[in-house]
Amino acid sequence: MAFDGITISNVVSELKTALTGGRLYKIAQPEADELILTIKQPDRQYRLFISADASLPLIYLTDSNKQSPMTAPAFCMLLRKHLQNGRITDITQPGLERIISISIEHLDEMGDLRHKSLIVEIMGKHSNIIFCDENNTIIDSIKHISAAVSSVREVLPGKPYFVAQTQDKLNLMHIDYDTFKAALTAKPQPLFKAFYLSFTGISPILSQELCFRAGLDAESPTAAFTEDDYRVLFSKVQDLCSVINTCAYTPCIAYASSKPAEYAAIELTIFKTTGYELRPYESMSELLEHFYAEKNAVSRIRQKSSDLRRIVQTALERNIKKYDLQINQMRDTEKRDIYRVYGELLNTYGYSAAPGDKSLKALNYYTNEEITIPLEPTLSAKENARKYFDKYGKLKRTYEALSELTEKVKEETEHLESIQASLDIALCEEDLVQIKEELIDSGYIKRKGGGKKAKTTSRPLHYISSDGFHIYVGKNNYQNDELTFKFASGNDWWFHAKKMPGSHVIVKTDGNLVPPDRTFEEAGRLAAYYSKGRGQEKVEIDYVKKKEVRKPNGAKPGFVVYYTNFSMTIDSDISRIRECT
Repeated sequence: MAFDGITISNVVSELKTALTGGRLYKIAQPEADELILTIKQPDRQYRLFISADASLPLIYLTDSNKQSPMTAPAFCMLLRKHLQNGRITDITQPGLERIISISIEHLDEMGDLRHKSLIVEIMGKHSNIIFCDENNTIIDSIKHISAAVSSVREVLPGKPYFVAQTQDKLNLMHIDYDTFKAALTAKPQPLFKAFYLSFTGISPILSQELCFRAGLDAESPTAAFTEDDYRVLFSKVQDLCSVINTCAYTPCIAYASSKPAEYAAIELTIFKTTGYELRPYESMSELLEHFYAEKNAVSRIRQKSSDLRRIVQTALERNIKKYDLQINQMRDTEKRDIYRVYGELLNTYGYSAAPGDKSLKALNYYTNEEITIPLEPTLSAKENARKYFDKYGKLKRTYEALSELTEKVKEETEHLESIQASLDIALCEEDLVQIKEELIDSGYIKRKGGGKKAKTTSRPLHYISSDGFHIYVGKNNYQNDELTFKFASGNDWWFHAKKMPGSHVIVKTDGNLVPPDRTFEEAGRLAAYYSKGRGQEKVEIDYVKKKEVRKPNGAKPGFVVYYTNFSMTIDSDISRIRECT
């Protein structure tokens, strides 16, 4: 699952065909490390998405758009100044490097023709978008890299641009058989590992695929193969080079249990014998957008929710420490009842204690056993009894106070865990607005300047079961309360993961209709997926008619009680449940 050089070559082939000769109509920067370029061709309009995000760098054609900030960032304004209405003259990839260079010509303020290049480097945490002039001098970049950050190359305005050579790898497109074999046999490693470590643009999965096509065991060491083996493998490499030269790519995704697992620019035949489903795509852009859409959304929302997560995590850690301390203090009160018994027995049998005695043996009439009561020899029996009653009273008051405090801390901890689960469910910024409001209302965040409550457009998730029943899922505690106590009617069905934070799930029944078993199972899967149990093979789900669900007075948002219910144990796979957009 790597955005390797072969994938880049496929993307470049598509971009070159679609965008060459087109004019840059719009330039937007929706995120700090993203660009969306709108390119007009005579027959249609294209939208190019570019991301230099360290965790998920991408580039592909898309029909989707994103909202831009009210004020464009400086890098975006610079590109608009130079490139607006510019014409794309070429799109290239140096070797099989993970680099795409977009060449653009435009007229400057004097009406003279100028040439610029927008260079996209898809290199993990080193990803960048760099704007250069005709002399390959950097005008600016979306990320500035100084000498303090990198000793290999500075990426700053005025510095020369060059491709950093940090790995000694060969280009598959320009080697002969002897060079190929020598590069592999020089590395005493498993064949597939030696392969991707020796040649530019090859990912581990593509390396394994080529070994599989050659009929070789990718895990065996390079020394285990014969001359004939290497010649067969080299012939498969030449086939790959032919695909690149002729742009005869066949992008596909390998699905495991309906979830995308791996992808490549060529068919992954290695998965045909392992139960995976291979799904071909017309274009690499379509594949990338589909494969990374959810991952990109999750990555972005996690970045945007980092402050809220930190607040919740800090409060959780504080509550857990407080709870542990209170439980330890409660253990110290466990002797309170024996002190009361000591006091009562001393009042009953104290007459038999002689002055100066250090203990008294007496029959415990509660258990009918003889016990030994420690005594303070300087005190009388009645004074010892009073001392034990005082100890009992103090420990009893401590126990009662701690019982109330631990219950409150436990409720607060469960509430924070439910907010944490809501942050994991959040799909967009509107979802975070509602969660932040809950944190403000709960006193974890102060409202700035006494402002008004923020408006939100976030709505519960909406699914349709295979039998046509509408299913709704709350994304946070406020939505859970609204779904359960305002939206749902008495005969609707309510689902929730047992004894763990998660969403309220409502199945609308339109009166007294009883949904089929399949709808119950699908609602249960949704309750499992949108809970802390997501990803587990089996999650226990409680379900009951909504009229059986109650909210105690003063309870935290999202907290409910019910005294009769049904249960099921089910997985959290919702891939076959249709979501309404």
